[in-house]
Amino acid sequence: MVVPQVPRALRQFVDDELLRAPLLFDQLIESTRRSAREAMVTMGPLQHAAMAELVQALRAHQSRLAEYFLHSLREQVNAELLQSKPPPPQQRHQPQAWALVDEDEVALDVEMSHTVEAIKSTAEHELLELQTYTSALVGDPDVTRDHNPFRAETFARALWDTAQALPMSRGHQVAFVRYAGPALAQLLRMSYAATTSRLEQQGLEPAAYRTVILPPGARRNRFGETTIAPDLQRMRETMPAPLEGDLSYEGQKPDERPRDQGRNVAGETTTLVDRQAVELVSRLFDAMAADERVPADVGLLISRLHGPVMRLTLRDGSLLDQDAHPLWRFINRLAFEAEMVPDATDPERMQLLRSAQAVVDQLTTEPEQNAGLYRWAMERLENFLSRRLVRRLSAASSHIGALHKLEDTLCAGQTSPSTMHGTLDVAQLDTVPADLLADPQRLPAGAGDGQAWLNQLQPGDWVRMFLQGRWVHAQLLWPGERQEIWLFGDGASDATWAVRRGALLLMHEQALLKTLRQRSIVGSAAARVQEQMVADAAA
Repeated sequence: MVVPQVPRALRQFVDDELLRAPLLFDQLIESTRRSAREAMVTMGPLQHAAMAELVQALRAHQSRLAEYFLHSLREQVNAELLQSKPPPPQQRHQPQAWALVDEDEVALDVEMSHTVEAIKSTAEHELLELQTYTSALVGDPDVTRDHNPFRAETFARALWDTAQALPMSRGHQVAFVRYAGPALAQLLRMSYAATTSRLEQQGLEPAAYRTVILPPGARRNRFGETTIAPDLQRMRETMPAPLEGDLSYEGQKPDERPRDQGRNVAGETTTLVDRQAVELVSRLFDAMAADERVPADVGLLISRLHGPVMRLTLRDGSLLDQDAHPLWRFINRLAFEAEMVPDATDPERMQLLRSAQAVVDQLTTEPEQNAGLYRWAMERLENFLSRRLVRRLSAASSHIGALHKLEDTLCAGQTSPSTMHGTLDVAQLDTVPADLLADPQRLPAGAGDGQAWLNQLQPGDWVRMFLQGRWVHAQLLWPGERQEIWLFGDGASDATWAVRRGALLLMHEQALLKTLRQRSIVGSAAARVQEQMVADAAA
């Protein structure tokens, strides 16, 4: 793997900020203890005693907590510089971990999400200004993306890791993050401003946010801001048909010919409607190939369909129905499932692409292109995904049997097992001071909507959830016989999470859990093509 070269100026900036991080943490602990002591004045006896324990622990374990905070910060920043991701908790084909997640466990994630929002709102101006200077450090004069490795999420994750190192109950850890979050937001506001001032004193000229000037009369909404895809039939009606003069390959390199194979096919017909349809479909494939959100390995498979689909366009008038035609459904589903398993070296992803490649090989060799071929391709893909789900359920069968018994125990009102550190341990009970938690046993507001959302989930559905301090793609494997425990599988590893219903309702109410809807890359490509047509007409 090629390690990206980190600009020297950015590396120096990062090292300088990491040297200042210990002082920031000392100030954070002092501010947190002060806030906790102030809150103790209005607390009842039990809450007061629990909070006093927390204040004492922060003083006694400050060195240990600082070590965890700085280690997490350094690890995240270095991963950002190397444009890599921290390894997931568990790689595939290693012994599976079984984690039981309930409301107490999720409470810490909720507080972390609140910390991120507090930092972003409190230091919004300072973050934007610092972004212009970090862009200048890497030579990005238009601020095309955020190059600041010290983002709100980075510090919030470091705080979450620090809470895990606090040798106390989950309730104490939640209380620590709750009182540390606002203090961290205020400290970072001053820290970001001081950092910007130091960079300015060094003579660094900040970058400027790029301004896009639209053509006169053009709408302000840009690609990607709407979920309504353009109508391909209407686009075809206004699509300029390729002219005869455009059909020559003279002077063109052989590897550039696929770019114009639509015009080559268009030359085989004299019907204006067909020529327009071929031009539109060809442009759609060009736009999909240019879509940066489509992984390279998936994009390569899709591009191989360009030639066959040109012939299909002349024989199938329903091709321009992007929501129903099996060709577009196959492309969208393949891209979505590959996105759920993002690591290109993951065995599950490689197996998915090998299966898709075999299907594409068959499609490209068929001389007679028709919709039935792509219905067959869609069926093959669905069958593969069904078999993959069955394999994962089989691997988790022993867990599911144990969870079924655990559901009976929980529904009978017996003692809940420990969720300390997220590891299921029936023998060890975690004593959580209930007064420190935000009434975790109470169903959250809007629980009725959350329950309705849970009821519509089916095995195999993908969700995005904020769990154990990070956003994950998780697939529902088993919804529980009594729907008290739901088993999810990580999309990036073999890790599984058994999540209690109350925890799911709390996450849904806090916008930390949602269904992942399949993105239409065909619809996105159509929006790009339409945008270009509008720009060409205005020119």
